Formats: sequence, structure tokens, C-alpha cells
Amino acid sequence: MSELSIYNSFSREKEKFESITPGHVGMYVCGPTVNGESHLGHARPYVTFDVVHRYLKYLGYRVRYVRNITDAGHFEEEGRTDSDRIGQKAQLEKLEPMELVHKYTNIFHHCMRLFNNLEPAIEPTATGHIVEQIGMIEKIISEGYAYEVNGSVYFDVKKYAQHHPYGKLSGRVIEELLETTRDLEGQDEKKNKVDFALWKKAPPQHIQRWQSPWGEGFPGWHIECSAMSAKYLGETFDIHGGGMDLQFPHHESEIAQSTVAHGHPPVRYWMHNNMITINGKKMGRSYNNIIKLTEMFSGNHHLLEQPYHPMVVRFYILQTHYRSTLDFSNEALQASEKALRRLWEAYEVLKSLPPTPSFGGGLRNTSIPFGEGQGGAKDLNNKVKAWCEECGEFMNDDFNTAKVIANLFELAPIINSIKGGQISADALSQETLELLKQTFKTYLEDILGLQPLQVEQSDKLDKIMSVLIDIRKEARTRKDWATSDQIRNKLAEAGIILKDEKDGSMSYTIE
Repeated sequence: MSELSIYNSFSREKEKFESITPGHVGMYVCGPTVNGESHLGHARPYVTFDVVHRYLKYLGYRVRYVRNITDAGHFEEEGRTDSDRIGQKAQLEKLEPMELVHKYTNIFHHCMRLFNNLEPAIEPTATGHIVEQIGMIEKIISEGYAYEVNGSVYFDVKKYAQHHPYGKLSGRVIEELLETTRDLEGQDEKKNKVDFALWKKAPPQHIQRWQSPWGEGFPGWHIECSAMSAKYLGETFDIHGGGMDLQFPHHESEIAQSTVAHGHPPVRYWMHNNMITINGKKMGRSYNNIIKLTEMFSGNHHLLEQPYHPMVVRFYILQTHYRSTLDFSNEALQASEKALRRLWEAYEVLKSLPPTPSFGGGLRNTSIPFGEGQGGAKDLNNKVKAWCEECGEFMNDDFNTAKVIANLFELAPIINSIKGGQISADALSQETLELLKQTFKTYLEDILGLQPLQVEQSDKLDKIMSVLIDIRKEARTRKDWATSDQIRNKLAEAGIILKDEKDGSMSYTIE
């Protein structure tokens, strides 16, 4: 079998994968910002890099997978105002900031479990690593690549670009950035518009704040990941992953500040998944087109025609190569549901097949494209073996799950034909049958991380709650407060707490 190659976003080439420490892999993936629920667009990187994690383990590597939680509220470099988004959301929901963070972190973890994602080895939080971030900023200042203004600290991008290839990862040109960077809050403090914040002075309304050598403030967005990845994976590690939208400015800035702090680039292989879009637009809060994961699973969103099982969403994501754009549609998800059911049904049939007593049987139906008799059986065995073995080749070719799934679909009709009698039970040799069983087990379950579409009790409860919520909404529309209150109170007696959200939606928790 071929060796693993990975498309490196930094070099824009597929490269043979060689870990820094033989037998070990350090992988860092940018985690969620927990000021709200994760949406369908967020699902793609976490499913993608779960498969990367699973496949590296399958190859025998010991993987330290680090995925952070961003729970500090500064996001100036996202192109928004210099605001405390977590603090603002906490005030809106009448919660303490850490109470809000805990709430949305729990929802995120719940969704990851529904996706059958393996847990990361370490899940550090930005607020839990303020000391490391301050230390890294001090190092960058001492190297002459950062400056302090009025209690804030900025990275000097123009000076860095004189000695290092700033913009190589994202394909940005420094001269163009100097001309096109948006006017954001605090821009007048910077030497150049493209400079980014390492530390920001906290205005009076900013709830989250920490003491630093430059006064009370909070970390910039980019320094968090650089500090946490270095702490748990070392100054140079193997793989850094995330969505393509993070290439600039987040990952570009990570490279710059880590290179200055450590004297060398931080990452061997940069991996980026492409976006999930709706009508060609990126899914994001700024476009007001997000579908929360809990809405995907309940069907409670105006764009959804039905609820979608987490395994359907996972399968839908993996049917397309991670570097290709994936456009949302109900038709695509419904097709994914039917396809996954067909594939899993074939897998169940395969598991039930007894060992082959002998080899030499034939084919009894010309709908299967092989000849009859001994020669046809040999051709069938060779084809099945080739399809099975190709799965490893496809995964080694930059984790091509789409081609793996395509091969499993090539194998499914053969399995079903054995069950239906069109192919005799002994058409496959014992060796081929065992290879076929192992291929489905390895790729469908262990590497792709898929599970059968069983209707769990939680799924049934979601559907029941969706009906009750709709009835309560109708009652409130009619100003039938008595019925609305009765539904809420009866649910509370049963230990189900119904909450009216600010946007008019309703959610529930079980006590």
C-alpha cells in the first residue's frame, strides 16, 4: 500500500507525511467559540479532523489531538467591532460569562458525541492559559516585533514581513493588505492597519479582563492558539487543522507570532477543510443563514424539510472530499440518508454471511458484470479484492473519504446479490469474504466513524418536543396564555424545562 500523503495548505502541494517523532503525531485543531451554539458549518472541520484522527490511529500512530475552546471575548480580527461578544451574550441571557461558556460548551460536547467523534486528548481553554499568552507576548516584544500603545500590544506585521513570508499560507500580499485592511476600533493606535492585537486594554464595559504588564485587558484572538499549541504539542508540531476561512488572518498570524517567539515556524503540515455553503454563500452568523446543529437534529428550522440524524449529517459531509465546497440542500441530505441506509443494510447482510465452505461456485445472473462458472468467480474475487484494497490507497491520498464511500457502494450490490441468490454463496473465497468483512468494519465503522440509523429514545423525545413547541407557539400567537403556561408547567413537572429564547425560538433541557 502507498504511503500517506497530505495536501499542505502552506506549500499548496501534496506531501509525503513524516511525523517529527516516529510513531507519534501532534495535531492541533481550532475549536469552537462558545458564545453560542455550533452550526452546520462548524460540523465540517470537527467531522473531518475526527476522521484524520481515526485514520492516523489506524495506521498505528499514537496521536495527541488538541482542540481548544475559545472562551475569551475579543474578536477584532474577524472584521467585527472590538467587542466582548461573550460578555454581551451573557448579559443578554442574564448569565455570568463563565456560566454562558459552560452552557454552550456542554451543547457542543453533546453534538460531538451524537456525531460519534472521538474526544481530543486535550481540550484547553483560552481563559485557562492567560499566563502562557502573556509570556509569549513578552517574548515577541523582547524580539522587537511588537509594541505597546495605551495598554494594548500589537504585532508589527510590516517589520515581520521584511524578514519572513507573511501571507504565504493565505496567498495574501502584504502591500495589498496595507491598502485594503478595514478600519476597525483601535486602528489609530497601530503603526500599520494590518498590525494585529496581541493584547487589548479592557474598556469599562468589558466584563472579561485580566491583569498584565500592560494593565488590565484581555488576549487577542490569535495568540490563544499559538500559546496553547506550543504548551501541549511543542514549539514545532505535525498537523494544524481548521476551516479554510481561518487561513487569514488567524492562521497567518499564528505562524508569524510563533515564528518570532520560537525562532522557527510552528507547523509541518497545514490542513484546511472547505466550507459548507447555502446557495453559494458561506454559512455564518454574519450572513444570518446558519442552521444550528440542534436544529438539524430536530428539524426545527425554516430551511429544513425534516429532522436529520447526526449520522446522516456525518455521512453527507464525508461523501465529499474535505477540500471541496459542500452546498447545503434538503435533497442532498435526504439522498445521504437513503444511501447510508442502503450501505448499512449491506453491511448487516455481510456480517450475517457464514464462512465460505469452498471456492469455485458461480454467478447465476447476468445482471452482475462477471462471467459464469469458475472463471467468473475468479474475476469476481479479483474485483472485490481490488475494490477493498483501493480504500487504503484513497485514504492515503489526502484522506479521500468520498472515493472510499464510492468503493463501498461498488461492493454493496455484490453482497446483496449473495443474499438474493443471484450469486452463489461460495462465489467468494474465504480469504476474499474475510477481506470484504474487514473492509466494511474498518472503513465504515472505525475510520469513517459511522453508526446505524437507529431511532434512539432521544430522537423520539426531540420529535415529541418539536410538536409540543409548535402547539405552544400557536397558542402564544393566539394569545392563549393559559394553554401556553399549561404546556410549560406540565413539562416542568416531568423534569423538562422549556425556555423561551430572545429570538422567539424555544429550547428545552432535562433536569
